[in-house]
This record gives sequence, C-alpha cells and structure tokens, in this order.
Amino acid sequence: MLSVTSAQWLAWIAAFVFPLARILAVVASTPILGDREVSLQTRIGLALLLTVLVSPSLQIGADLDPGSAQGILVLLEQILIGTVMGFSIRVVFAAAEMAGEVTGLQMGLGFASFYDPQNASFQPVLSQFLGVLMSLLFLSMNGHLYVLSALVDSFHTVPVTAVPPHALGLQTLVSWAGNLFLDALQIALPLLAVLMMTNIALGVLTRSSPQLNLFAVGFPITLAAGFVALTLSLPYFKPLAERFTMAGLSAVQHVLGQFALH
Repeated sequence: MLSVTSAQWLAWIAAFVFPLARILAVVASTPILGDREVSLQTRIGLALLLTVLVSPSLQIGADLDPGSAQGILVLLEQILIGTVMGFSIRVVFAAAEMAGEVTGLQMGLGFASFYDPQNASFQPVLSQFLGVLMSLLFLSMNGHLYVLSALVDSFHTVPVTAVPPHALGLQTLVSWAGNLFLDALQIALPLLAVLMMTNIALGVLTRSSPQLNLFAVGFPITLAAGFVALTLSLPYFKPLAERFTMAGLSAVQHVLGQFALH
C-alpha cells in the first residue's frame, strides 16, 4: 500500500510554493505581462504553468517548512527577488516615458493627457506614445522571452535556500537605475535642443517686434517644430530601446549575482 509521510507532503509543497512566489512576483511586476490589460486569470495561469515546468528541476532543501517562521521568511525573500527582477525591466519603460513627458512639456503638450488605466492616472500624450512604442519594440525583439529565460536561470544563480540575499544587490539596482535615467536623456536631447533653439528664435523675434502676439504665434511654431524633430528622431529610437533593454537584462543578471554573495 502506498503511504506518504507528512515530511514528504511538506517537501512537495515547498518545491511548489517557493518557486511560485518568485514567478508570481516577476509576472506581476514585469512590463506587458504585469499590465492591467492582461487579466488576472492569465497571469496566475502563466505563473502556475511555469512553476509546474520549472519546479521538478530545482533542488530545494527538505528542511524548509512552508508553515514555519523560517519558511515565511524564505517566501518573502522569493517575492523580493522576483519583484527586483521585474523592476529592473520596468525601469527601462519608465525611462522612455520620462523622456516623453519632458519633451511633451517643452512642446506645450503638458495639458494634453490621456487616462492611463495601468497606473490609474492621467499621462501626457507623448509619454504614453513612447511607452507604447517601447512595448512594441520590446515584443519585437522577444524581450518577454528573455525575461522568462532570466527567470528560470535565477533559480540556479540564487537558489531557494534559507540564506538571505545580500544587500549589495539592492544597492547595485538603485545605482543602475539612476544611470539609466541619465542615459534616457539621449532620447529627449535632440528634441529638447530643437525646441530650445525654437524658443530662442521666438524670443529674438518678440524682442525685435514687441507688437507680435507670442502666445498666438509661438505655440503652433513650437508644436510643429517638436513634431518635426520627433519624426526625424524616431528611426534612432529603436537602437536605443534595444540597448536599454539589453542593459536591463544584464542588470538582472548582475543583481542576482550580487544577491548570491554570502
């Protein structure tokens, strides 16, 4: 007669619950997969499917009891690791949206905004446009598959153990995110340079002709110059988006390596 002990049940539960916590955190925090447009059932189903595929190949200590205080700490560690991985990729999208927001304000489109259901707030039009463009480029270069591959590799880089992750990983993530926002200014700098020259020209024109209505003339000129500069700079957005995405994936591997330090 087949008999299963309580220790075996706990080992099976631990082999499923701990990887599921990390995978759910990645799916919930990663762009596109974690967006509100993707239904909750789809995200949970994807996480369960990945867990079923990944968990048999993992080596999880039999002494980890999911119901104990140590097991709860390990569960929280898996959620932290998964959230950090998703945040590393989401920062890339946030950088592109920030570039669109800064450029839109300079063009005079600060008042034009659409409701963003993902963040439950109003977002500038140009910022939302660059965010959608970034999502399309991310999918075209199979970025979502790279994220899933990095997720599977993370269980070998940072295995599920009772040893807490090293705090140096979080410091590395914060430092990299700051540098990425500086690099993201490369997207907005051509537009900002054109708009600055346009504003200088309008200032000189207003100075030489004080009776000219700057608000009636300057706004359409600034708007037209911004759209022309945006159209000319769009072909250069693709290589920047690819470089930022690859940098985000490299940052995930680097942060996980820092987490594994003991």
